[in-house]
Amino acid sequence: MSTAEQVELEVRPQRQDEVALAWLLLLGGMVGLVASSVLIAEKIALLTDPTYVPSCSVNPVLNCGSVMSTAQAEVFGFPNPILGVAAFPVLVTTGATLLAGGRLAAWYWRGLQVGVTLGLGFVLWLAFQSLYRIGALCPYCMVVWAVVWPTFLYVTLRNLRVGIFGTAIQRSRLNRVLGDWHAPVLLGGYLVVLVLVGVRFWSYWSTLL
Repeated sequence: MSTAEQVELEVRPQRQDEVALAWLLLLGGMVGLVASSVLIAEKIALLTDPTYVPSCSVNPVLNCGSVMSTAQAEVFGFPNPILGVAAFPVLVTTGATLLAGGRLAAWYWRGLQVGVTLGLGFVLWLAFQSLYRIGALCPYCMVVWAVVWPTFLYVTLRNLRVGIFGTAIQRSRLNRVLGDWHAPVLLGGYLVVLVLVGVRFWSYWSTLL
């Protein structure tokens, strides 16, 4: 095999990874934007009519109304979904840019890494609050959670792979392991949340059996 063929074999998977990431950012950003927009509409409806029952208030556990009325729903003094409406278009634009063949500078990827990391941290905090402080879950919020986790994971893996965090980390065994086992890591994150939800609200779920 010639050197040119070896280079092509190495580059092709990277290009495929970039395309996959682009679609994840584009579609995930759209889903997150729709969920955040619906939450804002539901919040406005609830503010204008205190008797309004949000469409995502399904039962005592899956109850947006209970979540929206808490202080955790307005951490920065305004409804949390406004953050999603501001942030998810960035993901959509990034994905569209990559699919169009655009190249983004390293500083942009560093900024995106900061953004998705903060997003994941905020989501984890909200998940804890919903499970163990509020005692109710917001379905649309959980859609946002479901989008943020893979976005963080695959943006991080991409940045590890190309050396955004430095060549030492790029060549580390941890990087190789995460790259090889990304699917189990992704599914494992979802599984942990499902188990926590199942255990926390088992007293209710068991009545449905």
